[in-house]
Amino acid sequence: MNHSVLRPVLIVAALTLTACSGPEPTTSAKSETEKAAEAPPAPVTAKTAFYAMYKSAYAWSNDMLPLTVEAKSIPGIKNEGGKAGEWTATFGSPSKRQFCKFTYAVIAAPPDVMKGVTAAEALPWAGQTTNAMAFQSSDFVVDSDAAYQTALEKAGPWLKEHPDIQLTTLSLGAAARVPGPVWSVVWGDKKLGFFQLVSASTGKALK
Repeated sequence: MNHSVLRPVLIVAALTLTACSGPEPTTSAKSETEKAAEAPPAPVTAKTAFYAMYKSAYAWSNDMLPLTVEAKSIPGIKNEGGKAGEWTATFGSPSKRQFCKFTYAVIAAPPDVMKGVTAAEALPWAGQTTNAMAFQSSDFVVDSDAAYQTALEKAGPWLKEHPDIQLTTLSLGAAARVPGPVWSVVWGDKKLGFFQLVSASTGKALK
């Protein structure tokens, strides 16, 4: 693995309560619900964000295909363990010949970031290239937290020598040179960094 060259390539469930002949919620159940509602915002894995964005992307174009998923930083939320407070996903539509970027955020961060899913303006798309290919969502098996842990094991010795180097990239994409969608996990930068690919289908670290 070349450590000096860094080339990283929904559903909101609504629970409807109907007043029927069923039993009333218990005090403990209500208490747990209230606790969940009061819980502070926390970073989420890529899959949590991806499937929320996938629903909106499908409404935009029912032949859309995922192109990339990438962790972002948002003020007030600490990214850790392969989870992030904000994720972006890009989808391409062959029929529309457009791509559109969607964002999922656990909190609002004015003036640009809104809580939940938002979509940017769709732009012209010339289609796939060997370096930027679409992938099937069914091949997105390994979540970001698991991919991060696999990469962390590989990076462990290097990070011990560079304890101040932070994670800079956690992204999912596909290219002709790799088997299926892969996670790119990067610490540092081009001058000093560690780069690891992890298969999003198998969870194995790639050389």
